[in-house]
Amino acid sequence: MNVRRSLFRWLPLGLITAVILAMPTVASAQDDGRRALPALLGAGFLGFFMIFALACYVYVSLALQTIAQKTATENAWFAWIPILNIILMLNVARKPIWWIILFLIPIVNIVIAIMVWMGVAEARNKPSWWGILMIVPVVSLIVPGYLAWSD
Repeated sequence: MNVRRSLFRWLPLGLITAVILAMPTVASAQDDGRRALPALLGAGFLGFFMIFALACYVYVSLALQTIAQKTATENAWFAWIPILNIILMLNVARKPIWWIILFLIPIVNIVIAIMVWMGVAEARNKPSWWGILMIVPVVSLIVPGYLAWSD
């Protein structure tokens, strides 16, 4: 029953996204073949990128929520809201909340993010070097899942 309710809740959002992604295709259908191809390729690339970004966001949010639940941190649902998930990470890592300001400074935010992920790894009783792995592009998709679902 919960799956059906969840499906009906996300169905309108999926339909709206599909319509938005199909708009360039419909607009270019009236053009001749040479001018329509770049619009179709652009729409396809944008659609793929949007779906990939959404999947990554859902994965990291779910992992962060699981980490917060396993560390008994309050308000685990903060993982789904963009700015509040940083506050949740700071709470899990036991860092001061004012560090959120440091996330807004361009080069400093990389160092602070690594330090926070190191604190999250320590909160999950893992070696702190797992936080350093967050700067490696492909590995940064694996680290949150490992910290969330490993024993």
